[in-house]
Amino acid sequence: MTIVLNGTTGITTPTTSSTEEFVTSVTGFKNRIINGAMVIDQRNAGASVATSSGTQVYAVDRWQAVYSQVSKFTLQQNAASVTPPTGFINYLGITSSSAYTVGSGEQFNIRQAIEGLNVSDLGWGTASAATVTLSFWVRSSLTGTFGGCLMNSATNRSYPFSFTISAANTWEQKSITVAGDTTGTWLTTNGVGVYVWFGLGVGSTLSATAGAWAAGYYPSATGATSVVGTNGATFYVTGVQLEKGSTATSFDYRPYGTELVLCKRYYDKTFAINTAPAQNAGRSGALESLAVRTSGGTLSTYFRFSVPMRTTPTTVTFYNPSAANGQARNLDRAADCTGTSTDNINEIGGKVLYQLPVGTVLTDLISVHFSADAEL
Repeated sequence: MTIVLNGTTGITTPTTSSTEEFVTSVTGFKNRIINGAMVIDQRNAGASVATSSGTQVYAVDRWQAVYSQVSKFTLQQNAASVTPPTGFINYLGITSSSAYTVGSGEQFNIRQAIEGLNVSDLGWGTASAATVTLSFWVRSSLTGTFGGCLMNSATNRSYPFSFTISAANTWEQKSITVAGDTTGTWLTTNGVGVYVWFGLGVGSTLSATAGAWAAGYYPSATGATSVVGTNGATFYVTGVQLEKGSTATSFDYRPYGTELVLCKRYYDKTFAINTAPAQNAGRSGALESLAVRTSGGTLSTYFRFSVPMRTTPTTVTFYNPSAANGQARNLDRAADCTGTSTDNINEIGGKVLYQLPVGTVLTDLISVHFSADAEL
């Protein structure tokens, strides 16, 4: 294909059978999934993540674990260090921690919530709802039929899908085409536009027939294999792509810097990219300022996030660079602040309030790290 501008031949591109693929390769963001190649891991820096507390944790950026019982599986970027499929250097690996029989109302999943602003053109919930195709590479120690789902923010419209893994411990590429939902409510705001789920073991009352839209909360397909049902079973996935159209096209390789910025809209930190947030981790990258009053009192420091976040962060966590607590540190006095909090924070930034330790003088340096979470 040749593009002609003002009568002059300008750009020659390879001929493609997909107009959609050509247009998006020029304009960008063909793939609505962020971090589909599992390259960004700001929270864990490649360490294994245990599903041991709460109900939701994040593995690599944007990919969330949802589970009814703790300690049934772990997640890790490049778990067990197998060779990824050609064209990829990372994957998300899930490993079952026991042989657990999933109850009828229980679920074990990973999912990504796609922001409504990034799928607004799909027109879901209208008569003009566009068809989409989900594609991915998957590898498991188990074979059989596995399940997943596309779902809306209200979790009352679900499209369960199934796919077959034919050979154990072998990368296989899968593709599922879904006719857009013409009913239901699908957000086009900075809320959840579409959930993409992969089931790791989902009970019968939370599963429905694959290949059709259903009114209800069904994160997987009926009869899908339970990964958590076999001790030590593995499920690895990468190259996840959700695109407009009825055909799976080549994976949308975005520059690393672009993918990182997209992830930072949802999670930001002062630590180096390959350093997991932690207490007592040193000053590198920390937010620092000189005291402006003596003998205690309150100090405020303004800051900006790396990029504007999706919304005001729901959680800001502080990390002491020189001690095992969540307080800012007076480096010159080797003393911790007695209070550290945010003020006037929004999606752009805000300020940190420090309750200075007694004995602080004007030249003392105050240091603190933070992470901010604005996930969907």
